[in-house]
Amino acid sequence: MRPDFRTLSALLILSVIACDNMSRYPGYKQAEHGIYYKLHKIGENPAKAVAGDYITVNLEYSTTGDSSFFKGLRKLQVRDPAFEGDIDECFAMLAEGDSASFILNADDFFVKTLRDVRPRFIPAGGSVIIRMGIRDIQTEKEYENEKEAFLSWIEDFGDYEKVLLKQYISSGKLPVSPLPSGLLYLNLRPGKGKKIQQGDTVTVNYEGRFLNGKFFDSTIRRRQPFQFVYGTEWQVIKGLEEAIGMMREGERSVFILPSEMGFGNQGSSTGIVPPYTSLIFEVEILKVSSSREI
Repeated sequence: MRPDFRTLSALLILSVIACDNMSRYPGYKQAEHGIYYKLHKIGENPAKAVAGDYITVNLEYSTTGDSSFFKGLRKLQVRDPAFEGDIDECFAMLAEGDSASFILNADDFFVKTLRDVRPRFIPAGGSVIIRMGIRDIQTEKEYENEKEAFLSWIEDFGDYEKVLLKQYISSGKLPVSPLPSGLLYLNLRPGKGKKIQQGDTVTVNYEGRFLNGKFFDSTIRRRQPFQFVYGTEWQVIKGLEEAIGMMREGERSVFILPSEMGFGNQGSSTGIVPPYTSLIFEVEILKVSSSREI
C-alpha cells in the first residue's frame, strides 16, 4: 500500500517543529499556550497561587543569550490571564518555595503586561527569559491584614505590633490571654521534673519563629541543645528568662513574646530579627541540674 503523501507531509512538519522547539530551548518543556518552562526547585508546600492571591517573588529578566537586565524582589497580585502566554499563567504553575525559568514572547510581555516598549536589544518577535522564585503566597484576606498592620506601623511602631498580635490571637491559633508582663503562655506537655531555680544549669531545645510562622532560629535543626545558667545576665533574652522560669524539667510549651520582652526597638544584633517584632518560641526543658549536682 502506497503511503498517503499528505500524511507523510504532516508527519514531517510535526517532526521539524518538535526538533526546532528542542533545538531552540534545550532543557525546556512546553506548557499550554506556547510557554516554555524549566523547573529548578520544588518547595515543600504543594498549594499553588490562584487568582486574587498575593505573591512575594524573586524575579530576573534575561535575554535568550542569558544576559540579565533586571533582578528584584516584588510583591504582586495574581490575576486571571489576560491573553495566551500571559505571565500570570507562569505564576499559577508554581507553589511556595518553587523556582523556575520561563520563556515568553517579548512583545506580549513588555507591551501587554508591563505597558512599556520592548527594549531595543531584544528583536521584534523575540523572546525573554523570566526566572522566578516564589517566596510567599498570601490570600487576599491575609494581605489585607498585613496592610492594616503596616498602616498602623506607619503611625506608631508599638501599635503596629499590637495589631499583629491581635490578629494572631483572634485567628484562634493561641486561645490564651497575656500574663501581666505581656507574655503569652501555652503549655503543650506538662513537666514532671524539677522546677527551675536561680543558678540551675538548664539544657533546652527551642525553635524561634515570627508571627507568620517562619523560623529564625532552632536548636533542633542545628541538633545542638542550648545550655545556660538560669538567672545569669546576658544568657537569654528577657522574655525567655521569664518563660523558662515558669517551667519544669520535661515540659514543652509555646510562648509569644512582645518585642519589649525580646529584642526591643533595636532588633537582634545579627539583623535577623527586625525592631519592634513579636516572636514565638517553642521551648522544651531537657534537663535541670543544680550547682551541687554538676
